[in-house]
Amino acid sequence: MVDEGAGWLGIDLGTQSVRVLLVTADGTVLGSGSAPLTGRRDGVRHEQDPLRWWAALCTASRAALGSAPPRLRVGGLAVCGTSGTVLLTDGSGRPVSPALMYDDGRAQAEAARARRAGLAVQDTWALPKALWLLGEYGGGSLRLAHQPDLIVSRLTGEPPPADSSHALKTGYDLDGDRWPRAALDGLGVPDSLLPDVVRPGTRLGEVGPAAADATGTPAGTPVFAGMTDGCAAQIASGALRPGSWNSVLGTTLVLKGAARDPVRDPSGVVYNHRAPDGTWLPGGASSVGAGALSARFPDADPAGMDARAAAYEPSRAVAYPLVSPGERFPFRAPEATPLILGDPAEGADLWAALLQGVGFAERLCLDYLHHLGAPLDGPLTFTGGGARSPYWNQLRADILGRPARVPEQTEPALGMAALAAYGASGSGATLADVAERMVRVRTVVEPRPGRTAAFAEPYARLVDALRDRGWLPGPVAAHAHSRLSRDTSAS
Repeated sequence: MVDEGAGWLGIDLGTQSVRVLLVTADGTVLGSGSAPLTGRRDGVRHEQDPLRWWAALCTASRAALGSAPPRLRVGGLAVCGTSGTVLLTDGSGRPVSPALMYDDGRAQAEAARARRAGLAVQDTWALPKALWLLGEYGGGSLRLAHQPDLIVSRLTGEPPPADSSHALKTGYDLDGDRWPRAALDGLGVPDSLLPDVVRPGTRLGEVGPAAADATGTPAGTPVFAGMTDGCAAQIASGALRPGSWNSVLGTTLVLKGAARDPVRDPSGVVYNHRAPDGTWLPGGASSVGAGALSARFPDADPAGMDARAAAYEPSRAVAYPLVSPGERFPFRAPEATPLILGDPAEGADLWAALLQGVGFAERLCLDYLHHLGAPLDGPLTFTGGGARSPYWNQLRADILGRPARVPEQTEPALGMAALAAYGASGSGATLADVAERMVRVRTVVEPRPGRTAAFAEPYARLVDALRDRGWLPGPVAAHAHSRLSRDTSAS
């Protein structure tokens, strides 16, 4: 059973910041902290300095723990990171390369080579980046680390096994629970490069004295294997029962659902994480998201722009607002670029087009999942930074034609606090049980009557434009057209 008197620490290594929450078993937030991160972008390349993750964690962790009640016991912690972010370390866990971030697209040639070897990987996945790093830095005694692995190494004092959630995009076979050694050998990946792999929620060690001094986390605090940020947000949404879905809108868009069986996608656009209990978490990560707003309007007041955008429903323009070149979900198109059809009347109209464009991409993701036979009849939850905007939540519900739950806490860090509590509970509770106790729904957003139909025509125009450019397969476009008059939960 979950210790009711303990606090549970969730750590989220995001793109723009490290965030930490201290949460009780019933979802009461006792403390929170964050610290900013910066990166380097150059065309398709996106890097961060991994040493800054640790410095930011120390700041954020001390802030979260600083307001904790005296003598509170921290029952455990877990760490999530951006999916597909990797680096090389030496044998003691020290970085020897920059971190290639989740959307870094420099390894297209390596991805094609991996696909020829029979591995269903996308261009921005971790395995192609690992091959690129091998070419740059050589093999030897180097070790591949996912983003949380570096932080866990600092916390416990030794390089840890990876969790299977982060290892998925490095090529780990979740069905067989093993590395695909024959294919990796053919690609020249040495055994010594890859870590051992464990299920999320597995105890990895405990916080050592040096890490305790740096972070403020009590020495001896158990450290549990985490999951990717998308899975962490899914846990934070409580969307863990079959048919439930969580849409995480941050810099980019991630949809994660729950199913009894994996959702098979021959194109590899949809992939399946595995929950700690062995059930499946299908989904995908798009390159569309809120990052397009900050890129176009770096100094804007979001609430003020939302208020002005309400006059443009629908916008005069139709957008597919990619944050970076190339798309990964709901279709794979490395050559895709941001798309705007038509001429916005003014800045607020362009803002409206970008908000609506993310909603259209979200609808297309759900239409594609329906095309594959995924269960969609459970509740939908909005999390991520974009869920802080009431107007955007309403707009997305209107476009999707279905209600959406918005929790009080929309942070992936809450999901990691729940996973830590689950890991410490033994066999006394399921992860869904633990998460549902922690998640507090703030509101349920209902679609406004008639608004879904108002957005059907611009959505259809966007679907046609994506098809005409050769990015969206024709059968998927036809399936989306067949569902224009239906809500996205319909079977």
